[in-house]
Amino acid sequence: MHPPITEWPKIEQPREKMRTLGASALTDAELLAIFLRVGVKGKSAVSLAQDLLHHFGNLPRLLSCTPEELTRIHGMGISKWSQIQAAYELVKRSLEETLSEESVFTSPGYAREYLQAKIGRLPHEVFLCLYLDSGMRLIECQELFRGSLSHTAVYPREILKEALARNASALIVAHNHPSGNHIPSEADQELTKMLVKTLHLVDIPLLDHCIVSGTGFFSFLEAGLMRND
Repeated sequence: MHPPITEWPKIEQPREKMRTLGASALTDAELLAIFLRVGVKGKSAVSLAQDLLHHFGNLPRLLSCTPEELTRIHGMGISKWSQIQAAYELVKRSLEETLSEESVFTSPGYAREYLQAKIGRLPHEVFLCLYLDSGMRLIECQELFRGSLSHTAVYPREILKEALARNASALIVAHNHPSGNHIPSEADQELTKMLVKTLHLVDIPLLDHCIVSGTGFFSFLEAGLMRND
């Protein structure tokens, strides 16, 4: 039996701790407890949050869980899932807004965090295009293809058409590997070469091809694989 949070020393209560020390001083469980607001019989909100993190293994898996997965747990309903998803979506939108205001080269960490938050934990494969303006700021992030890239064709002409329609000055493309392995396959490498050559015909550089998983990130640019040969 855990005492309710209201009976804890004030400095140990998550809301008071945040007010006094700032959000960064709180553990994942304490931050999650603020969203949960209340626990269940015999468990404080912090204890319930710890159970959730243990059940899903880590915070990213919890944030990307389905309503069915969360509501199987005692005390968790659709409203709790909705609250968690709303907070997660705000994080993704904040990162996207930052990319639309700053060059991807002055804030490369935001691009990585944004892509990992957006597609890193998806159970299916998606292919994204990030269209950039002349200042290398994000115009739009568009999902163009869905499904395994070995079965779903990625058409360079479609990417070219969409880039021209947005008057993009440069592109970054990205896709996820639901398997968790973020190492590029031969098909990924061939696709990258084909896209570089196709976009080069209209003087739109492909700056990077990123492969994202829930636990890793691969950049063709950082690996020195963005050659036009």
